[in-house]
Amino acid sequence: MMRILIGTVAATLLISTAAFAGQTEGLIKAVDKDTLTLTLDDGKSYKLNAETDLEALKPGMDIVIAYDETNGENIITDMQLPDADSTE
Repeated sequence: MMRILIGTVAATLLISTAAFAGQTEGLIKAVDKDTLTLTLDDGKSYKLNAETDLEALKPGMDIVIAYDETNGENIITDMQLPDADSTE
């Protein structure tokens, strides 16, 4: 029983160190629909999910991004856009 438990803990540690999770916010500088890449005003790029509604992302919008760093790429796992009902 103890051997199984130790193996599970070791596997969990390996998985958790394989990717770095982070969060950032900023203004959208550019959205590349061909490469599914979002670039913020700080110059950093993040890979978008294929299901992301790219039409909703516009340069100049404020955005909060949660991402995982995998194989040198920042992969977006979640994002928050400003309220759509703000004054226009």
